[in-house]
Amino acid sequence: MSESAPSNQRILVGVSGGIAAYKAVTLVRRLVEAGCEVRVVMTESATRFVAPLTFQAVSGHPVRTTLLDAEAESGMDHIALARWAEQIVIAPASADLMARLAAGMADDLLSTLCLASTAPVQLAPAMNQQMWAHPATQANRDVLLKRGVCLLGPDAGSQACGETGAGRMMEPEAIASAVLADTGAPSRDLAGQRLVVTAGGTREPIDPVRFIANRSSGRMGFALAAEAARRGADVTLIAGPSALPTPAGVTRMDVQTAAEMQAAVEAIETMDLFIGAAAVADYRVADPAGQKLKKQGETMTLELLRNPDILQGVADRAERPFVIGFAAETERLVEHAETKRRAKGMDLICANRVGENLGFDTPDNALLLLWEGGRRDLPKADKTRLAGEVLDTYQQIRQEKHASR
Repeated sequence: MSESAPSNQRILVGVSGGIAAYKAVTLVRRLVEAGCEVRVVMTESATRFVAPLTFQAVSGHPVRTTLLDAEAESGMDHIALARWAEQIVIAPASADLMARLAAGMADDLLSTLCLASTAPVQLAPAMNQQMWAHPATQANRDVLLKRGVCLLGPDAGSQACGETGAGRMMEPEAIASAVLADTGAPSRDLAGQRLVVTAGGTREPIDPVRFIANRSSGRMGFALAAEAARRGADVTLIAGPSALPTPAGVTRMDVQTAAEMQAAVEAIETMDLFIGAAAVADYRVADPAGQKLKKQGETMTLELLRNPDILQGVADRAERPFVIGFAAETERLVEHAETKRRAKGMDLICANRVGENLGFDTPDNALLLLWEGGRRDLPKADKTRLAGEVLDTYQQIRQEKHASR
């Protein structure tokens, strides 16, 4: 995955209204640091959150806010900007902006630019979790995806309104990483390969209203699915309960329990690569109650049964794919991860230390990759970037195996 943009790559950053507009300042700075030439266009509502002068100082260029500017390009600045841009990135992209783009409206400078330009468009949605989940927003999302617009996020987590859920704008560093990866011709090195990725946790019912689960957000698995699809793979994502949006170009299957995830994996007969990124519950309740359990006594005992090992089942196939697994550890990281890799016959294991703001439910992580005769340390970075590094390592191992035959 590219780490920097080609010199003088021309990127137009659009900023729509929303509290996340302040994060766009960091995005512009990161793109400029990477060697991009950046112009910023703001909607009128965006200027109420961040002053245009701030973006001018960071980008080094005047900020445009008006569709018909008598002082710019003889009043036709929108056409000049549309021709200038090699890539358009809108962060944040509000629900209103997404709706106007889906409808093909051109009632301000930013929406007009998107219609007048042939440059690829990437949106980083940011809005209240209920606004993101609303059928109208999801319908607009689908329309934009079908037109080739790339969506970056949104992430799930706490929001400025005090609610929690999907709708947070991706962190600016993650957006910059995704944008910079697309500044050249996209790599299609996974074209023709069929990938299956499991992501998120599972929920094992105790009764109709309670379940056993863990803190997995699914971000790493979703990032891997998105990156693989971007690189040309045919990707099936089998996801436990998650509010994360389906990555562009990915076929998604939603499941709840470990048994459902196992059945979904087993139904796919052929695959070139299996990535077991899901945090599958090790145990399930032996006899879930049919009705809500009432509070009784000071203690309660639940009998637990071991869940099937989904990754082991894939590794044991007669015609097995390349198998990548994950190991989340709190201590003796290398020892435990290598033991797990060998025991399950994985081709590659991605180990991470959980806790200390790493691992579950965070946008960043640090990974240690281990394979037979190889090791690679990936320092803390956003999970979008780490996904590219994991797939790069997969390709490296495949090529080395092929060369040694």
